Amino acid sequence: MEKATIIGIDLAKRVFQVHAAAKDGRPVLRKKVSRAQLLGFLAKQPRAIVAMEACCGAHFLGRTFAAQGHTVRLSMCSPT
Repeated sequence: MEKATIIGIDLAKRVFQVHAAAKDGRPVLRKKVSRAQLLGFLAKQPRAIVAMEACCGAHFLGRTFAAQGHTVRLSMCSPT
């Protein structure tokens, strides 16, 4: 797999959608990952920016991913 510089994670209860992109924006990975597999999966990835929507679970995961060496970015939802 080509090196991903940014990894986006769509958070859910049981299955997460992971999308990784190269430096030029080309997708290099699209994968469904279960909750039990997520931490191990990200630990195996090269250090990258990990982007998630800010919610209660995202803060815990963000701290965990940062401890693995990733740079974490949480985005706020705009009210509708």
